[in-house]
Amino acid sequence: MLRMLLLLFATLVTSCAVPFGKVTYREAPKVINVSAYDPKEKSRPGSSYSPLNQAALRANGAQGMIARIGKGMVLDKKCSDFLVGAEKQGLKLGVYYFVKADTNITAQADQLVSRLRAIKKSRGLKTPKVLLVGDIDTLCTAGQIITFIDRVEALTGVTPVIYLENSKGLIARLSSSPKSQRKQIARAPYWLALYSDFNKEQPHIKTPADLTKAYNIWNTWAMWQYGGVFWEKGRSAPKYYRRGSWTTPAYFGNLDRVTERNGFNGSQAEFERFWDKHSWKW
Repeated sequence: MLRMLLLLFATLVTSCAVPFGKVTYREAPKVINVSAYDPKEKSRPGSSYSPLNQAALRANGAQGMIARIGKGMVLDKKCSDFLVGAEKQGLKLGVYYFVKADTNITAQADQLVSRLRAIKKSRGLKTPKVLLVGDIDTLCTAGQIITFIDRVEALTGVTPVIYLENSKGLIARLSSSPKSQRKQIARAPYWLALYSDFNKEQPHIKTPADLTKAYNIWNTWAMWQYGGVFWEKGRSAPKYYRRGSWTTPAYFGNLDRVTERNGFNGSQAEFERFWDKHSWKW
């Protein structure tokens, strides 16, 4: 009887933690994502970083760097510098491609892979593998997402991570797509974006668990972009999640500018396995 009660108590405790994932904000391995718009302008005293000097990111606890490599058919001009700078600090390397709905999906996947090959060759990068991510346009259909996943898998043998905005339209489109399509998308890990527990268009979505359930594709999520950036009064301002065990700070450590920040949903060992599994040996 005592054993049953203990098991019930453990289940209840675990259930309470589910809305915010397996770990707390402090425990989650941290990852920074960047694009040609980074670094943002200085907004307070503190440490700074640049694409080629990311010592401040490492010192403040970043373990990985995911740089935008392209959008549509336009390449990101800072990606190679960000990858070189991350490698110098021993950060895990990753790239994301913003997959536009109005551009040939296969061509975008092809350019992701060809550009990575060119960067490694021209910059002499030694890191053996790089994480692959598709940042999905909110106008994309389930079929387009599947096309991107399939093409990346065909070219690299790796299933990419899929990043989705908290978009009412995208949620409606994907959650109502055929089960067969949702099952195909589900093989790619879900990287979610949620900066606040209140959205006037979707007041019922307060936690990562709520957002995951709304998409009706995944049972869980892999990474959470809890810290974003928005433009306010002519300057970049932090937009970040503040609730429960994920009451996050406005800035990443002592950085003097805002950053887009992410936490992994699991332990350090799980983080290592996740990054390795969805990285391409380029």
